[in-house]
Amino acid sequence: MEWYTSLSLALALLMILFALGVPVFVAFLTINVAGTFWLMGTAGFGLFANSVYDTVTSETLTTIALFVLMGELLFRSGSIDVIFDALDTLMGRMKGRLYFFVVALSTLFGALSGSALAVTAMLSRSALPTMQERGYDDRLSIGLILGGASLAPIIPPSLLVIIIGSMVDVSIARLLIAGIIPGILLAGLFVAYVVVRLLMDPSRAPATDESGGGTLRERGRALRDMMPFSIIIFSVLGLIMLGVATPSESAATGVLGAILVAFYYRRFSLEMSRDALLSSLSISAMIIAILACSKLFSQLLSFTGATAGLVNAATQMNLDPAWMLLMLMLIPFFACMFIDQIAFMMVVIPIYAPLVKAYDFDPVWFWTLFLINISVGSLTPPFGYNLFAVKGGAPAVPMQTIYAAAWPMVLCFLFGMLVLYFFPALTTYLPSLI
Repeated sequence: MEWYTSLSLALALLMILFALGVPVFVAFLTINVAGTFWLMGTAGFGLFANSVYDTVTSETLTTIALFVLMGELLFRSGSIDVIFDALDTLMGRMKGRLYFFVVALSTLFGALSGSALAVTAMLSRSALPTMQERGYDDRLSIGLILGGASLAPIIPPSLLVIIIGSMVDVSIARLLIAGIIPGILLAGLFVAYVVVRLLMDPSRAPATDESGGGTLRERGRALRDMMPFSIIIFSVLGLIMLGVATPSESAATGVLGAILVAFYYRRFSLEMSRDALLSSLSISAMIIAILACSKLFSQLLSFTGATAGLVNAATQMNLDPAWMLLMLMLIPFFACMFIDQIAFMMVVIPIYAPLVKAYDFDPVWFWTLFLINISVGSLTPPFGYNLFAVKGGAPAVPMQTIYAAAWPMVLCFLFGMLVLYFFPALTTYLPSLI
């Protein structure tokens, strides 16, 4: 069988299983078992077992479990509430203050949780009702929640970055650090968008919103309350940038920092820690199972000649690298409207990795753009699943309003990607310091 027939058949079967609602790792496992038996017979299951064992015993995967545990500890202890209150105090009294508050809050929450879906759902239930009560514009409010929450996979620590680094031959530490400047750039674009909209139409911000701010003493107390979180930021990012710790070690110190923060705010309990541990085990086991099945899938693609055939076909097309990059980016942009980010990554990364090498793209730069791209796909109408997280958190808001709110954020993301394309140093400078 020709390589393109094998590749098309495998991808078609995967899409059918996804469409039927089969869990991601079960879909991959089904394809892998059938493919191994078909290509190699019963003798191939030795390769199957070795591949799974090598993946699940990889040291880098401990990073995933530890980052998940760190986020669970912070959220379940209620330490995140301190950030909410402190930012509310520090923001001061300014026109449209809650718009800027949501951008800052979603950026911080995204960095601490790594889950766009979780941040979207949380802010839709907490911040959005307050903004509606105070007369803020629904479209602008929802758009900023969607945009800010979608920074979660980009700003470190990011589980998706660790998954990418585990599947391709790229330093996880460099990939993590690479998301800092692009994340700040995108957050800055959201702030600029708010400023422009308020200048064009001041009525989008209520003139009566005089809440927030506080006395100098209250602001000092708010700043003091936020200081313990610098422990987590330094233990995760600072140690990596200083070259003192690997991502796995920095994740472990991040967990320790989350425990210390919970103790500092007197919110640590054995029940909370047990719930956080059990939840993180469940999430981590699912991700690692998906990774193990995906790695074997990529090995089967190589065995059938699909990987080599795809590279040869791409190089024979003699496309300009810019056009090839555009083609590689358009696919996730549309696909992630329909497919879960992790599921999509498992399918395409084994296919994309040899093309990245063939076209000599800087791997840190390319995979950061790829990560931003799949993030924006998840908030793009009509099927981006973050849109439905907003609907779940705010059921009274019509879907048409949510769709209209999302498009400006999509354009901000696309403009940010264009900036990163023309100025790749924004992505590669910090990783080059490691």
